[in-house]
Amino acid sequence: MEKTQKILYFLAIKIASICNLDFFNMQPRLLSSGLNEIYENYDAFFIDLWGVIHNGEQLIESANDVLDHLNKRKKRFVLMSNAPRPKASVAKYLKSLGFKTEYMANVYTSGDAALGALENNKLGKYFYHLGPEKDEDLFMKFIKFKKKNIDEAEFILCTGLDEAYETDLKYYENFFKDHLSKKMICTNPDLAVYRGGTREYCAGSVAKIFENLGGDVIYFGKPYKDIYNDCAKENEKILVIGDNLNTDIKGANNMNYDSLLIIDGIHKNEFKNTDFNNVQRIFSKYNATANFIQKKLEW
Repeated sequence: MEKTQKILYFLAIKIASICNLDFFNMQPRLLSSGLNEIYENYDAFFIDLWGVIHNGEQLIESANDVLDHLNKRKKRFVLMSNAPRPKASVAKYLKSLGFKTEYMANVYTSGDAALGALENNKLGKYFYHLGPEKDEDLFMKFIKFKKKNIDEAEFILCTGLDEAYETDLKYYENFFKDHLSKKMICTNPDLAVYRGGTREYCAGSVAKIFENLGGDVIYFGKPYKDIYNDCAKENEKILVIGDNLNTDIKGANNMNYDSLLIIDGIHKNEFKNTDFNNVQRIFSKYNATANFIQKKLEW
């Protein structure tokens, strides 16, 4: 069944191309009353954390109510995050926000997805860590291989921005120019998030600079397939729910999953003055398309 769906998906793109139609301009459906309109059509739900379940400072009540409804109806859901740390570390943070303990086991992160490559020394043993100290949970098992001097490292492990240069992306252009022969592992492809009302850069912004300078980056997390393959079960019909067209929605498109875009997240300023019936311009900008939209996740 899954193979047939993928064939139909790519056939639709081909037909659209032949007919000079823009596949990514198809009109999404606004869920006016909530997820209850469509949940019965899906076996599992891959739900983003930051921007959907919480905003970096507090839980979003309506979205957490959705988890209760899905759980009550025995619907499987994965809380899929581009956090560059293992799920145990993310669970501690969620607990501090008052998140329900019973749902902690549903968390899976880009950090979890990257661990296999790191533990198997995919790019070598010795690495230079670029990111805040709090992300060291990711590599605590092999922290002895961390090098303070980048010249002594075999690869760069990027989990975020240097705490001294959290807003200065120009710094990284100068920092990287002599180290482009090394490969980089990026454990958070997100370019930015909103912490409350403040926009913050993520590891993806730094990795993009490295890539634009000619460096080679291996990404873990959404929209790349490994994180979805780690969480999907055979023959499930999956709905991806997220606020980021670059990661959540593009990842769903890559996997041929249906998707629900939450527009009050990372793209909220772009959607602020856009009519629900005229979102194609924004979809085209990111070369991604969602089947459904909601302002915030509600049941």
